[in-house]
Amino acid sequence: MNEIRMQTLLKSAQLYLRDFQTDNEGFTLAAVLLLGKDDVILSVLPHHRTDAILRRKNLDRYDDRDDIRTNLIESYDRLMAFVAKHLPDSFYLEGDQRISIRDHIFREVTANMLIHREYLNAFPAKLVIEADRVMAENSNRPHGHGLIKPDNFSPFPKNPVIARFFKEIGRADELGSGVRKLFKYCRSYGGHNPELLEADIFRFVLPILDAVEIVETPVETPVETPEKTSDKILRVLADNPNLTLAEVSDLINKSLSTVERASAKLVKEGRIRRIGPKKSGHWEV
Repeated sequence: MNEIRMQTLLKSAQLYLRDFQTDNEGFTLAAVLLLGKDDVILSVLPHHRTDAILRRKNLDRYDDRDDIRTNLIESYDRLMAFVAKHLPDSFYLEGDQRISIRDHIFREVTANMLIHREYLNAFPAKLVIEADRVMAENSNRPHGHGLIKPDNFSPFPKNPVIARFFKEIGRADELGSGVRKLFKYCRSYGGHNPELLEADIFRFVLPILDAVEIVETPVETPVETPEKTSDKILRVLADNPNLTLAEVSDLINKSLSTVERASAKLVKEGRIRRIGPKKSGHWEV
């Protein structure tokens, strides 16, 4: 009975279908990619692979790598874990709720790589974290060519069965919403809009120098550290506790995202705290 129910479920998800030309029934490629064991996937698609690469110091090879050759559900988890391992999570408030802006961005990037890839193309998908940017690439069946922006984007399903499955398990939203979210969050995270290129190889690029605060400077040159940024924040808040973080950002000539991260650290350390509501409250140093 359980086997019959499972087969019914897979049929309703279009993961188990009948070929009306041959009258044969079986699992679809989407079913194998979504739920298959590693050896089964590689027997069907020997070239199936997603590379997660950290390349900040060793530019010829890599500093860290996850060579992912598994089903799409586990691939998603491993890509998100790699991002969490190597990228910071900026302090970000949406309304009065703190959200993980990093996870919101790379949830969309990761889901796009897995949902909209052209799997018959042997080009390996990759997510590369570098010193000043994150880049993602995957093979693609383009619906038009050129840069994608929210005002010129027409969503087009590349692998609708995979997309619907990801939506049902809560790892993707409505088609087209990802582009709007990326442009909403990326600028707050790294200070720049993302670059989305629709072509035979789809490419996502996000400059992140401001987000990761990497400074390549000779040792003999003085480097302003995050602690000095924290000291500046403490000083200006002690002088005027009614300042907003945006006003602090202007006063100390640091980006808002940098000030938010430093102030979140100060709050965690108990060196400052917010008294009262966001708009009419004040800081206590």
